[in-house]
Amino acid sequence: MPQATATLAAPAPAPPAPGAGARRGAGSDFAPLLRTVREQGLLERRAGWYARGIIVNLLGLAAVITGMALIGGSWWVLLFAPLLAVLSARTAFFGHDAGHAQITGDRRKSRAIQLVHANLLLGMSQEWWNDKHNRHHANPNHIEKDPDVAADILVFTQKQATGRAGFRGRLTRHQAWLFFPLTTLEGIALKIYGFQAVFSKEARTRQTTRERAVEGLLLIAHAAAYVTLLLTTMALGHAVVFALIHQMLLGLHLGMAFAPNHKGMEMADEESGQGWGHLRRQVLTSRNIRGGLVTDWFLGGLNYQIEHHLFPSMPRPHLRLAQPLVRAHCRSLGVTYTETGLIDSYRQALTHMHEVGEPLRADA
Repeated sequence: MPQATATLAAPAPAPPAPGAGARRGAGSDFAPLLRTVREQGLLERRAGWYARGIIVNLLGLAAVITGMALIGGSWWVLLFAPLLAVLSARTAFFGHDAGHAQITGDRRKSRAIQLVHANLLLGMSQEWWNDKHNRHHANPNHIEKDPDVAADILVFTQKQATGRAGFRGRLTRHQAWLFFPLTTLEGIALKIYGFQAVFSKEARTRQTTRERAVEGLLLIAHAAAYVTLLLTTMALGHAVVFALIHQMLLGLHLGMAFAPNHKGMEMADEESGQGWGHLRRQVLTSRNIRGGLVTDWFLGGLNYQIEHHLFPSMPRPHLRLAQPLVRAHCRSLGVTYTETGLIDSYRQALTHMHEVGEPLRADA
């Protein structure tokens, strides 16, 4: 299973404050850029922009549900499954942005927005996602510290591939070919991971009883509402096929949004990444995707991965504006700023995964 990109008694740790990494090291590299970005107002919230986007997305969801109710007795209802998958991906992107405090600086409001989008509308635990995703942001592509590159179904270094045998060994040998088919399971996996996190014994040490109850009730409400919607608008056979199409396309869409960001980029460990400050740690491990407004929409702004990692709380519409500043600053420092086309980003990511499995293919 691809690592869940996106990627819980106390609230989840707040997203890293812009510049926090710089203050811990190599501050002189990042401080001028941070100052310029602040002076241009690019860290100021865009509540109106997000309000409009969220309202449009909710209206789209309502329209799809209405359409399902109107023609649920026909196989034509399956045409709404891809639309619902696209709108569900938008929902995930808004939940992601709320988790980074991009929408509002008020912690309670950010949590409420994320609970609605992640737990209620997607059936995914926001606390589990925040915990995992914040660890990724703190140390992207770090072999020992980034949960997104931990060895699991997929592996990301030849060292991780060493000794894998049996079913997992076969997966590793062919993981480049299997990557996108496996992402079709991601929508379901996110739900399973969420339920496991909220109802596990470990959750008691991370959240208060009230927080766990709220998350759990919203997850149950999502599952109950989803099943009820399908079974009251269409026959059982239609419902099963609809759910499969919806969840598989949602997983594929999310996989296509997260795959280009870091796979095939620099991977640090305790030795190689020791001298990296905040700027190099984020820039050298991230890849931007060229494109216009359609690319921005399809990838939820994650095509500006470098800017997003440098300034996690920067509102999505400001990432494009910050890009020229970041690119010029990196050029002045001689730091490689990687940007490529969408298709080429997939080629680079899959080539890396293919190379990781090479020793196992040679042994076979």
